[in-house]
Amino acid sequence: MRRFIYMIKQAFVQIGRNKNMAFASTIAITAMLLILSLSFLAIVNINTTTEVVKKDYRIQLFLKDDLTQEQGHKVRDTFASEEGVKRAAYQTKEEAMRTLKARWGNSGYLLDNLRKNPLPNSVIITVSKLETADKIAEKAKKTEGVEDIKYYKKTVEKLIKATRFIQWSALVIILFLIFICIVVVSNTIKLTVFARSDEISIMKYVGATNWFVRGPFLLEGMLIGLISGAIAVGLSTFIYIKIVSTIGKNVITILSTPMVPVEFLAGSLAWILIALGMCIGATGSIASMRRFLKE
Repeated sequence: MRRFIYMIKQAFVQIGRNKNMAFASTIAITAMLLILSLSFLAIVNINTTTEVVKKDYRIQLFLKDDLTQEQGHKVRDTFASEEGVKRAAYQTKEEAMRTLKARWGNSGYLLDNLRKNPLPNSVIITVSKLETADKIAEKAKKTEGVEDIKYYKKTVEKLIKATRFIQWSALVIILFLIFICIVVVSNTIKLTVFARSDEISIMKYVGATNWFVRGPFLLEGMLIGLISGAIAVGLSTFIYIKIVSTIGKNVITILSTPMVPVEFLAGSLAWILIALGMCIGATGSIASMRRFLKE
């Protein structure tokens, strides 16, 4: 226990001796962790939206104006029994207008000035799998009374590809940033090692083990990582709260899915960032000491 307390005290002393480099290391790790956390938050929201679209993919069939409601129901029933269709619903032009007004929010009153409702009656088909959408769309083209089809399968596929590209790009950038941070922390610890080279030699001469010598430097790196992680958690949470409060409602309106709640992500994100920051600090410390201590 005494050894551990000694190591902690020495770690704080060493940070105090190299304030500038410790500050530079903290800024570097904080910046990397902040980029990581914001990338993580963006990817989680993109993945959530993509999964919602994939599991609840809709095809909307716009019906001709001269089609009666009974005929529209027949079109609906034609597709309701198709394999891969979760549900099919008939939507009147009045219902479509109410939905549009709700999406426009405070600006919905502008639609009241229209002399005639320009929206058509429609059948909204929800499929269980994205792959079945092509078959439903092909059948819809041959169905009498269907004037147009709102069909965004290619757009969804592009969204999925873009999500995967963003994930891999973020991973590459994060790995590069982690490497840079390890180098910065390693150089910070090296300065301390050089400054205490005589003291380390004496400690080794009187029988101190390598791990007893390493301890303060290892804790120094972990402390820098801990502080960086805590700062990154605070900044990323603050930024995300601002983003959600600013564009959250617009995202619901456009994509029909809300952004992931802050409460759901904050806890997990805090543990991830702090643990990663401490690992980076510890790795940098170990890398810097390998040249000076031999087992």
